[in-house]
Amino acid sequence: MLVESLTNKLAVRNGSASFIKSAGTSGKRQIVDVITLAFSTDPIARWAYPNSQQYLEYFPNFIRLFGGKAFETETAYYVNSFSAAALWLAPDVNADEDALVALFQNTVSKDLQDDLFAVFEQMGKFHPKEPHWYLPMIGVDPTQQNKGYGAMLMQYALAICDREGLPAYLESSNPRNITLYARHGFEIVGTIQAGSSPPMFPMRRAPRTTRRV
Repeated sequence: MLVESLTNKLAVRNGSASFIKSAGTSGKRQIVDVITLAFSTDPIARWAYPNSQQYLEYFPNFIRLFGGKAFETETAYYVNSFSAAALWLAPDVNADEDALVALFQNTVSKDLQDDLFAVFEQMGKFHPKEPHWYLPMIGVDPTQQNKGYGAMLMQYALAICDREGLPAYLESSNPRNITLYARHGFEIVGTIQAGSSPPMFPMRRAPRTTRRV
């Protein structure tokens, strides 16, 4: 298959035996753990949960609610023994918004809640209206960075987007990641920011044709 071939080529290019797998519910804990590690210095995540104990206690719940449906559809991908992971939501698969609201109300400082809800309201306005693949979260274990794992995960999922002829969409909550996304065809379509929140950058990628002339 095209996706399997692409994955193998990328693994060889990175000089390792790394490979990508999809995870169902059995891999949820490991993927939540690595994403929690990866987002430990994320500007938005640490704005919402600046206290380290709060972050470690509550952010894993946010991951499960925000991108957790990827486990149900087996579109949660990981590489090299859970060194990196990405949660993709297929068209018409959405986060559990009511549960997210309850989580924020119970765990985020009252002083930040209005700004946080305003951020999520803006996020909803920027989401594409047409069918698309959405990337809520992607992360690499800090000890495993600079090995190409993030690029491998992006290429793997974007090959599926291209095969289906669908756009991909994400919000970059960390400006340092924008260049990675841009290299894979994403373009900034605006800025999301409310009150004291750090800026977030919605990005869209148009599908690329895979047909040969």
